[in-house]
Amino acid sequence: MSASPGISIGKAYLVDKEGVDVVEKYLIKEKQVKNETNRFKAAVKKSKDELDAIIDDTPEELKQHTSILETQKVLLKDKLLFGKTLEIIKHEQVNAEWALKKAVSNIKLMFRNLPDSYLKERVEDIGHASDLIIRNLTGAKQVNIGEIYKRVILVAHNLSPAETSQIQLDKIKAFITDRGSISSHTAIVARTLEIPAVLGLADATHIIQNDDVIIVDGMLGIVVIHPEDQTLIEYTERKIRYDEYKAAVIRTGHIPAKTTDGIHLRIMGNIELNEEVASVIKYGGDGIGLLRTEFQYLSRIDFPKEDELFENYKHVIEVMAPRPVTIRTLDINGDKAISSAPSDPEANPALGLRGIRYCLTKPDVFITQLRAILRVAAFGNVRVMFPMISTLEEISKAKKILNKTTETLTKEGIKFNRDIEVGIMIEVPSAVIMADLMAKEVDFFSIGTNDLIQYSMAIDRENQKVAHLGQPLEPAVIRMIKHVADVAKSSNIKLYMCGEMASYPIHIPILLGLGMDELSMNPQSIPAVKAMVRSLSAENSKQIMGDVLKQTSAEGIFNLLKEAYGDILPDKDFTG
Repeated sequence: MSASPGISIGKAYLVDKEGVDVVEKYLIKEKQVKNETNRFKAAVKKSKDELDAIIDDTPEELKQHTSILETQKVLLKDKLLFGKTLEIIKHEQVNAEWALKKAVSNIKLMFRNLPDSYLKERVEDIGHASDLIIRNLTGAKQVNIGEIYKRVILVAHNLSPAETSQIQLDKIKAFITDRGSISSHTAIVARTLEIPAVLGLADATHIIQNDDVIIVDGMLGIVVIHPEDQTLIEYTERKIRYDEYKAAVIRTGHIPAKTTDGIHLRIMGNIELNEEVASVIKYGGDGIGLLRTEFQYLSRIDFPKEDELFENYKHVIEVMAPRPVTIRTLDINGDKAISSAPSDPEANPALGLRGIRYCLTKPDVFITQLRAILRVAAFGNVRVMFPMISTLEEISKAKKILNKTTETLTKEGIKFNRDIEVGIMIEVPSAVIMADLMAKEVDFFSIGTNDLIQYSMAIDRENQKVAHLGQPLEPAVIRMIKHVADVAKSSNIKLYMCGEMASYPIHIPILLGLGMDELSMNPQSIPAVKAMVRSLSAENSKQIMGDVLKQTSAEGIFNLLKEAYGDILPDKDFTG
C-alpha cells in the first residue's frame, strides 16, 4: 500500500535482521531459573541503554520523532511483556528468548480482532521492543541504518522506531517493507521526511536482492523490480513531473481556499502525533480538524495522567495558535490496549465497546482527558469532539460529565476555558437518522466518512472481496451526507468532514455543493485540495448536485464529475 507519495529509482539495500525471527526453545532446570531471569533483565537494561544512545544520536530532522522511542523504553518494562516473560520462565522453565516470544504471541492474539488498523499498528511497537531484547539475548548482529554510506532504497521486513530514527536523509531514497500500514511509525517518518514509501508488500524481502534496480511508486503503492528501459524512461519523466507538481502546490499551499465566487472553505489537517504538526503548517493547513488522542493510551502500563495529556496537547495548541484544533476524545475499542486494565475479548470489536461507549464506562479516564482538554483550551482555539455517537443519550451523558468537570475545575481555581465548542462525529447510520435532534445539543457535526461508509455499506474495510463497496461516491453515502448537511444548515450549526473522502480533489465539487464549512485530511493532500477549491464556483457546485443525486452508481457519479471538471482536476497520478 502507498504510505508516502513520491517516486524513487535506485538500488535496493536489504536490512538484515539476523537472529530475531527464529528462536529455539530449550528447557532449563529449576535451579537455573534465577540465572535465566537475570539474563533476561540484563538484556532489557542493555536494550534501554541502546535506545537512550539512539535518542541522543538521532538526526535533527528526526528529533521530533524520539517520543516513540521513549514509549519503546516504557514497553520494555510493560506488564504484558516484561512481567509475563518472567512468569513463563519461572513456571514453564524455558529459556528467556522462547518465553519472550510466547508473551508477544499472547499479546498479538489479544489484539488481533481490533477493527482499527491504527490500533493494530501499535501492537507492532511491542514486537519491535521484543526484537531488540531478543537480539541482545542471542548476540545477533544489530541493525545500524545510520552506517549506510550510499544512496539506496531500504527493503526490510519491518522497520522499528529505533531503526527509522537512524535514517540520514541524504542516504535513504525510499522505503519498502513486508509489514506495516499507513498509520505505522515507519509511514509517519516517511511522510515527515517526504520519502516515497510502499508498505505491506508481504514478501518483498524474499523477492528483492541487494543492489537490484527498483522503482518505488508512492502514489500507486507499487514497486517495479528490474524495470525495462522503456519503464525507466517513463518513470524518470513521471518523477520530473511529480517534483514540479509538488513544488508548485507547496508554493500555493498557503493561499486561502476561496472559490471563484468568493466562498471560503477552511482546509485542515488530520494528525495522530505531535510530530505531524509541522506538516500541517508546511502544507498550508488552516488548523487541525482531527487530533487523534489514542496514541498516548496504547501499549503502555497504565492510563496517562492529566498533566501528561495536558503537556502533549499544549504543544500542538501553542504551535497552531490562533488556528483551531479539534481534539477527538479517546476512541479505542475497549481497555485491552492498556496492559494494567485487561478486558474481556469481544467477538466483533468494530460493533463493540469503542469510542464514546468506552469513555462512558470509564468516567475516571474520560474526566482525566476532559480536564486536560479544558485546561489546554485556555492557550488557544480548541474544540472537543466525541466519537462514535449513536444515540442522544450518549451526547447527554458526555455533556453532563463535561459540565461537571468544568464545575470541578472552577472550584479548584484552575485556569481553563469553559466556552469550548462541543461537537460529535457522524459516523454511524443512527446518527444520520437522528441528526435533527442531535444538532440541538452540539455546536458542530464532523462527518467521519471512513466509518460511515463501513457501517452503512456493511463492509470490512480490510476485506478485498468487498472493497469495491466502500466507495465514497456510492449514492447511498452521498444521500446520507446530504441529509446531515441539510440538517446542519437548518439548525445553524457548523458542518465539517474529517474522513479520507475530503482528501481527493474530484470529490470537492460535491462537498462544496453540500455547503461544508471545513474539510480535514492528511496534511500532504491540503495544497491540491485548496487549489481545487480555488478553481471552482460554489454556485456551480450546488447546481451539479441535482445531477449527482440522479445517478444510481458510484461509477456514474465519478464519470459525471470527471466530465464536468476533468479540465481542472490535478494529475490523477499525483493525487489519486
